[in-house]
Amino acid sequence: MGYSFYDSLGYLLVIIAFIITVVADYFVNNRYHAYRRIRSKKGLTGQEVARIILDQHGLQDIYVTEVTGVLSDHYDPNRKVVRLSKDVFHGDSIASVSIAAHEVGHAIQHKEGYTMIKIRGAIFPFVSFASKFGYIAILIGFIFNFLELAWAGIGLLLVILLFQLITLPVEFDASKRALRELESNQVLSSNEIEGSRDMLKAAAMTYVAGVAATILEILRFVLLIIGRDDRN
Repeated sequence: MGYSFYDSLGYLLVIIAFIITVVADYFVNNRYHAYRRIRSKKGLTGQEVARIILDQHGLQDIYVTEVTGVLSDHYDPNRKVVRLSKDVFHGDSIASVSIAAHEVGHAIQHKEGYTMIKIRGAIFPFVSFASKFGYIAILIGFIFNFLELAWAGIGLLLVILLFQLITLPVEFDASKRALRELESNQVLSSNEIEGSRDMLKAAAMTYVAGVAATILEILRFVLLIIGRDDRN
């Protein structure tokens, strides 16, 4: 009876996590496609905006390159490259310049030694290990009814959750920096800045959704372990 309750609750958590993820993805894609259709008045491309901001901050050694995919934009601190998707690299829309400025915001964070990004970088090797072995530990623990190993797997998943939580302020800060740069460099007008803020806020919500989904997933595994323990 106890197992059935925990099992049912676990499935409910899976459904909730799925809904949260789908809604967040829909929202960011909806905002992205809406603002991708609105050209900025100044007409600068994402690549040009990224280059302007980087040069202003003395980051001439960082390259801006094009990468395949949609919303695949990111900053690679190891290679010192801001990689922008095709539409962002060549596009002059509000969405394009906003995303480009956001990724440059991460480059500025690294240059200034932003605390949260330093912490995130320090724990990344542990996150890589946790991602590989957390679920394996839980699976093996269930298969062989070795619940101590399953609990150890939960501990590894908590490392992933910690990384995601630290990522939240990193992303929000990068968006704040992007808006500040877009405004101070007059890349966007005051009306366009509001659209940029809306676009970046939607993108940030995907990270919030990711944290919520991970929390629900961890709770699901905890319930499954407790249910298995009740049966023993």
